[in-house]
Amino acid sequence: MRAALAAVVALALTGCAGLMPGGAGRHALAEAQRARAEALERDGALRPALDAVEVALTVEPDDGALRESRTRLQARIERGVAERTEAARTALARRAYLEARRHFLAVLALDPVNAAAFEGLRNEVKEVRFVTHTIRQGDSLGSIAQRYYGDRSRSEVIWEMNQLPRNHRLAVGASLRVPEIPGVPFLLTPREGAPAEPRTTMPREDIAPQIDPLVAEARDALERRSFGEALADVDRVLAANPRHTEGAELKKSILYSLGKTRLGEKKFDESYQALTQLAKLAPRYEDAGELTRQARTGLVQQYYNEGLRLYREEKLEQAIQQWKAVLELDPRHANARKNIEQAELIIKKLDERTKR
Repeated sequence: MRAALAAVVALALTGCAGLMPGGAGRHALAEAQRARAEALERDGALRPALDAVEVALTVEPDDGALRESRTRLQARIERGVAERTEAARTALARRAYLEARRHFLAVLALDPVNAAAFEGLRNEVKEVRFVTHTIRQGDSLGSIAQRYYGDRSRSEVIWEMNQLPRNHRLAVGASLRVPEIPGVPFLLTPREGAPAEPRTTMPREDIAPQIDPLVAEARDALERRSFGEALADVDRVLAANPRHTEGAELKKSILYSLGKTRLGEKKFDESYQALTQLAKLAPRYEDAGELTRQARTGLVQQYYNEGLRLYREEKLEQAIQQWKAVLELDPRHANARKNIEQAELIIKKLDERTKR
């Protein structure tokens, strides 16, 4: 996250440099981030607000007001994490698992890498019963909550269950999971002429893929082509839950995009590494086989040419290493094998002359 943040700042500074004088450009960027942080904090989005302050401080590190804002936000986040974690533990003690789940999700919104919240969601939150509701024309979260719970104010539960973004617009035909709330009547009366949705149980191993915030971060990093960040995030997801279906599919997509992008940039080594890793996970993934062949061909030629360059510079041992790398990828490469033999012969003759 920090690396990505620094990249964003650098990009922003680069963009501003051509439009305004250096000092004025930095000040304008800092002020924009300050205003954004204040608006986010007013909305209760403390983590994004802190990120905006960190961006502003990267530009204006000596700004006392910004440092105070950072300290205040950090303290609020710490208090929020502690309060929500305690509330989750209390809910677990009452076996109010959906309530505990909501509190753990709130912790992760404040602290996306909070280990206690991840562990609680994975190991302590029990099964959550739910129905799948197909969105119809005129539906809103409030009307759906009214239908199933008899209480429009319960719409927040549906929002959190489905991890919807702010101000999300419901799409007709899409599906929402409507969870049962312990102690609250769960109404399943269908609309006239509409079939009743079946009640379903969500297995515990399916919970993490639906709520893991690292998946969203990995997708965002993939869209920005920050492949290293995306892989790091998705690997953490899979380390916590190797059966995380969405995470596994996302990793394949990241590796494919990385391999294809680096191939286009003629960075054959990175491309080949990504594509061979993908082949271990999904040997027939789209056109990855053809891309791997192209990356291998480019890498072979790259190693071979580098060997020739080193040979001309009389760096024979380094040249041999390059040609050996060629043979690891293409054992039938006759020229590489011939060049190795010739270089080794020269080295042998030089050694013999030295001994004389």
